[in-house]
Amino acid sequence: MRNRNKILCIVVLIVCCLQSCRESAIPKPYGYFRIDLPQAQYTESNFENLFMYDKSVYGVITPSNEQSDNYDIWRNIDYPMWNARIHLSYKEITPEEFQEISEESRTLAYKHTIRADAIKEDFFSNPELNTYAIFYSMSGNSASQAQFFITDSVKHFLRGSLYFNNIPNADSIAPVSRFIEEDMRRMVETIEWNK
Repeated sequence: MRNRNKILCIVVLIVCCLQSCRESAIPKPYGYFRIDLPQAQYTESNFENLFMYDKSVYGVITPSNEQSDNYDIWRNIDYPMWNARIHLSYKEITPEEFQEISEESRTLAYKHTIRADAIKEDFFSNPELNTYAIFYSMSGNSASQAQFFITDSVKHFLRGSLYFNNIPNADSIAPVSRFIEEDMRRMVETIEWNK
């Protein structure tokens, strides 16, 4: 009987040793849900009879609760399916105001350097349509992922900024951010000031 208990203990010990030779458990890395984005589609839209542009069919124009004396018109383009919003603010300017308001927009974009890994500037100009713009793309966990301003430098000035209504995590919102950023670029490239 004692031999039998010894043999049983040895077998259990061998089984335990063989079990412990496996790879150690490693926690799984964080993952994100797959986001299937639709094909981009645009429709020509009129912004307050000030200019025409191509607007994404997925964005919904809503009035903004944020108002200030610096700008004349505030609107939002909401993307409810992705909890995102483009804040648009328009101001009728004089040539003398152009330098000040464009510098203010640049300052607002560069306030995101605290959290952004980098800020890339793209310049757009279309002399035929009298449109000149700077597009800011932020990488990293900044609050805003993209901003722009577009002007004719004489009368019209439009500023836009993209925000998500959640904690900034560049990895999780990257596909949607790129999708909406392309919508913003399309808007900038197609603006035609009304006469």
